[in-house]
Amino acid sequence: MPKEIQPENTSRYSAYKLWIKAPNPMVTFIKTFDVTNIVRMVKRKNLKFNMLMAYCIGKAVENVKEFYILPVGNKLIQYDTLAVNIIVKNKNSDINSCDIPFSSDLDEFNKDYLKHTAECAENCKDIDLSSERMVIGTSAITNTELDGAVGIYSGVFNNPFIIWGRYRKKFFRYYLPVSFQFHHTQMDGIHAGKFLENLQSEINKL
Repeated sequence: MPKEIQPENTSRYSAYKLWIKAPNPMVTFIKTFDVTNIVRMVKRKNLKFNMLMAYCIGKAVENVKEFYILPVGNKLIQYDTLAVNIIVKNKNSDINSCDIPFSSDLDEFNKDYLKHTAECAENCKDIDLSSERMVIGTSAITNTELDGAVGIYSGVFNNPFIIWGRYRKKFFRYYLPVSFQFHHTQMDGIHAGKFLENLQSEINKL
């Protein structure tokens, strides 16, 4: 269950004082990933590329403790479970936001992914788990190749946010540039770098 924690009792207190009231506290890293293993899984097991990316993201963050503390307004909220957000194109060709509860069991995560994204597409309603879980945002712009993307800071949503486009082939490998935006109160560059390294490792281990 999410709970408010006192900043001075956390390892993020110095960052909190520096960044909680900054006009733009967001930082964006861009890294190109070798996603050959995901592409092979898609072809071999008939799984969705974006589901596998979302699963690897969840696996990459589940042991990075900074991801479980989120600045909300002037407060720090600590979570004990995760969700990965997916942007879904609905039956009216509009979009909805869909939070998928994260499970480290791939079959269970895939089942929830297919169930909840189908519900969003059919009902044209968001599925929001942010009151229960720490949500990692994603957006897949698969109709074009992207070299990078920088999010807009709204001052409302401080969640980590990951954007990618269409993967590209080079010789016999597949590559995907990924943009990762995070709130500096939540983590420093070293933690973001650890997540990005974890993500490539999880992709390789699929």
